[in-house]
Amino acid sequence: MSLITYHHQDMIKLFLFVLILLVGGCGTERASPQPQDVKPAETEAQRLQRLWARSCALCHVDGTGGAPKIGNHADWGERLAKGREVLIRNTVEGMNDMPPLGYCMACSEDDFGAMIDLMTQGIPAVSEVLGEVKE
Repeated sequence: MSLITYHHQDMIKLFLFVLILLVGGCGTERASPQPQDVKPAETEAQRLQRLWARSCALCHVDGTGGAPKIGNHADWGERLAKGREVLIRNTVEGMNDMPPLGYCMACSEDDFGAMIDLMTQGIPAVSEVLGEVKE
C-alpha cells in the first residue's frame, strides 16, 4: 500500500466517524430539565427589592450620611413635599453624601421612583399634613 492510499483510508474513516456523531446527535427527543433545575422567574417586586437591598439599603436603613431612614416621617416629610420628580432627579444626580444613581447603576428612573415609594410608603408629605391642619 502506498502512503497516499493509507492516508485516503484514514480520511474516509474520520469522515464516517464525524458523520455518525453528527447523525447520532440529531434525535428528535430532547432531555427536558428536571423541576429542581428550573428557577422561577423573578417578579418585578422581587427585582426591585433586590436592587434596593444592594444599593438604597446601604444608607437608608440607618440614616448613614444623613440619608432619610426608610419609613421615617420626620426624615422624609419635607423631601416628599418637594415632589416625586425632585426626589428622582436628586437620586439620579446625587445629593449631599448620596452619589449619582445612589449606588444603583442598573436602575432606571422608574426603578428609583418605585424604591422611593417603597421607602416612603404611608408617609404623607408635609404639605399634605399642613393642609389637613389648616382645613
